[in-house]
Amino acid sequence: MIVGVGIDVVDIGRFEASLERTPGLLHRLFTEQEQQRPLASLAARFAAKEALAKALGAPTGMAWLDAEVVNEASGDPQFEIRGSVRARADALGAGSIHVSLSHDAGIASAVVVIER
Repeated sequence: MIVGVGIDVVDIGRFEASLERTPGLLHRLFTEQEQQRPLASLAARFAAKEALAKALGAPTGMAWLDAEVVNEASGDPQFEIRGSVRARADALGAGSIHVSLSHDAGIASAVVVIER
């Protein structure tokens, strides 16, 4: 059973300008591991976190660092969740969180599907 679906798109150029304008944003949005990624990958990970929030019903108080996009050995992205994000996922009875990332032509996108 699907618990939630979220999608988000990010203009990579605008995202870069935001990071340059507000240097602390990088540390508020991304874990140390995520911060090592190239710009387009960061934009896709931001889109994934936004899509995850939407799939979880966009609850207030969720911490950005409580959702980390990591790669499996195969290269496929997956979420590691903790804290506020884990609490909301547990409250919804989430069993699996699926994420797909893409970036091309200056746009990054992500889709998240949460299943019981």
